[in-house]
Amino acid sequence: MTGCGDGGRKTLIVGLPGRICALPLMQVIETMRPLPIEPIAGMPSFVRGVSIIRGVLTPVVDLGFVLGIQGGAIERFVTLRLDDRQVAFAVGTVLGIRELDTSAIQQLPPLLQGASRDLIDAIGTLDEQILMILREGWELPEEVWQVLAEQEVAS
Repeated sequence: MTGCGDGGRKTLIVGLPGRICALPLMQVIETMRPLPIEPIAGMPSFVRGVSIIRGVLTPVVDLGFVLGIQGGAIERFVTLRLDDRQVAFAVGTVLGIRELDTSAIQQLPPLLQGASRDLIDAIGTLDEQILMILREGWELPEEVWQVLAEQEVAS
């Protein structure tokens, strides 16, 4: 886990059915109630569609689906900055901000086969709950951005 051994890193903790996830706080723009989502053809299955967030056409990623969790209620959006773009993660709950340190996280063997290894930096337990620490610099596939660009031109 990048940065945890040297005093930790601040993360936003979000809840999904049966799991909690830590998002790098330095990438978080804001949290909000879910906005309307417009489905768009040609998106990967984990992209629910797009929402207009603060005037920006923003892909909405179902974080539970990416991590192999199906059927959870979406109660919050967490908007993240990915370089010069933004993406909204649809999550169950926002639990708060926490500084994570590797000494506080007990490592587990790789038992979550449905989870995307491209997204997850580490899996462990925190306060007796399974915790997934999401990788800094995670990106949506370029084809998602191409479909969005085509959608903007068409509208």
